This record gives sequence, C-alpha cells and structure tokens, in this order.
Amino acid sequence: MPLHGTTPSIAVGIDIGGSGVKGAAVDLATGALTGERLREGTPEPSTPEAVAGVVAQVLGGLVVGVDSPIGVTFPGVVRAGVIGTAANLDAAWIGVDAAALFAGRLGRPVVVLNDADAAGIAEMTFGAGRGRSGVVMMITLGTGIGSALFLDGRLVANTEFGHIIVSGKDGERLAAASVRTAKNLSWNAWAERLNAYLARLECLLLPDLIIIGGGISKDHAEFLPLLRAQAELVPAQLFNDAGIVGAAIATADRRTIVNQG
Repeated sequence: MPLHGTTPSIAVGIDIGGSGVKGAAVDLATGALTGERLREGTPEPSTPEAVAGVVAQVLGGLVVGVDSPIGVTFPGVVRAGVIGTAANLDAAWIGVDAAALFAGRLGRPVVVLNDADAAGIAEMTFGAGRGRSGVVMMITLGTGIGSALFLDGRLVANTEFGHIIVSGKDGERLAAASVRTAKNLSWNAWAERLNAYLARLECLLLPDLIIIGGGISKDHAEFLPLLRAQAELVPAQLFNDAGIVGAAIATADRRTIVNQG
C-alpha cells in the first residue's frame, strides 16, 4: 500500500552502494528520472550514522516536495526495514532498523529494501524483464554481486546468490565488476570468471532469463557476447539508475516486495 493517503506520481529513490550513494526523483508512471541524479561518495567508515548523513545530503540536493515518499536501497539483506547483512558496508549496520534511522534523519517515512531487489523491480516494471513470466534473475555487478529472483513477476526478496561458492571462492570476490578493476583484467579474462559464476548459478537454479545490471551494464557490448549460459542473457535497460527507480516504485506499492517480513 502507498505510504501516504493517495498514490503519489513522483517519489524519491536513493541507492546506497559500496562506493557511492545516488538519488533522484522518479516519475512512477514511466520510471523516468524527473530531474538531476545526484551522487556522493560512500563515507569511510560506512557506519549507519555516517551513511544516513550522506543520504540526507543527497535528498537535500534534490528538487522534490517536502512530502514526497522516499525509498532507500541497501546492499544487504533487509527484513521489515532491519538490516541482516552488510558485506560491503560497515558491520555496525547489522541489526540496525534502517527504516527508523532514515525516517528520523529525513523527517518522513522511508521504505528500505535490498539494492538488487530494487534494481530487479525496476527492470521488471519498466525494463528488460517487463512482461516476462517464468523464472527471471537479475544480477547486479558492482562492488559486489547482487541478485533479485522473480517467479512469474513476483519478487522472492533477499536472495544472496552473489555469495555462492565458485571454485572455492565467494562468487562476488571472483567476478564482481570491482574485481575486474582491482586486478586490471581484460574483458575476456573477466568474462571467463563471470562464466564460471554463471555456470555455478545455473547448477543451483535454472532461470529462463538473466538480466545483467549494475554500473558496468552500460559497457555490455564489451562483455555480454563473451558470456555463456543456458538462459537468455540480456543487459539491463535502466543501467545504473535501476536501483533508484526500484526504490521509488517500492514506496508506491508494497505488494511488489514479498517475503520481507
């Protein structure tokens, strides 16, 4: 149900990542950003209070109404607004009621959800997964690897397929986009790592469609032709704005978020 008495036409999405915090106002009818997208670096250390301060800074720079609903993504498990894991942010987040923290800092109700789930919701609503049934998996490649799983358009929240073990390693430590940068890997070398990850993923789950997202998705022409999978592989259409858009959508319709507690 909407956070407010009437369904809004514009909502704010703020996407917290391991390296940056991005935000924008979103038209809920089209999924388009209605103004400038702002980005600030993720603070170090990335403690709850420090990150909440950056979220407030991003919101303060947006031109939005004082009652605009706000959705915030988090790179970890989120159940009923409470953080369960924080692989790429400070461990102090674990057990924090992030929805209450952000609401107190921003002065209005806030929906908090997993970042990959938000990106998946956006792609299923306005992007590469729109109208697709069956099993759809969204993979986000960034500082880590996020995953969002959909069955006939319904989200199964908080999947953590980025952490499956591949060749004795945590999947995201093998094949995240950050690994390519840190190790200065060629597209071919990184694609082989990603292929190993996809092969293991498909041993555990047989999706009909895999959507490749995250910031690196804008470079899909460089690596997508190098990937191998049984499933259909497509690039995300909303690229790195998907988390922002999905967070905004979540404020308008909580029915898109299932199994969250």
